[in-house]
Amino acid sequence: MHHKGPFAHFALWTSRAAGHPIAFVTAVLVILIWAVTGPLFGFSDTWQLVINTGTTIVTFFMVFLIQNTQNRESTAMQLKLDELIRALEGAHNALLDLEELTERDLDSLRARYEELARLAREDLRKGHRDTGRPQVKVD
Repeated sequence: MHHKGPFAHFALWTSRAAGHPIAFVTAVLVILIWAVTGPLFGFSDTWQLVINTGTTIVTFFMVFLIQNTQNRESTAMQLKLDELIRALEGAHNALLDLEELTERDLDSLRARYEELARLAREDLRKGHRDTGRPQVKVD
């Protein structure tokens, strides 16, 4: 397996740091300091521009860094789920890689599983067990 590259490492570190309580407290302190300095600068356009520009730049970069981390973690989770499906006896291997299907295909599969859930709840109301493995038609 390959290790993460420099950008992936930096994106993950930044994402974790941004989610830390210290980052939140720091952001609150920056806003408080900015607000308190308002009278010193006469609430000027430049004073307002400083916070607007700073928050815009931070937000702009954070979107890309967090999205990179989210994409990697989502891919890893999908691969783990795919491995569980592959390894389970009786699991439908056609369910591997579902995230690549169209919305229409996903809606069709969702409807099939919703029907299975509905039938299982009916069985429970009748006093039956819902632990069977009914077959699912997978196209």
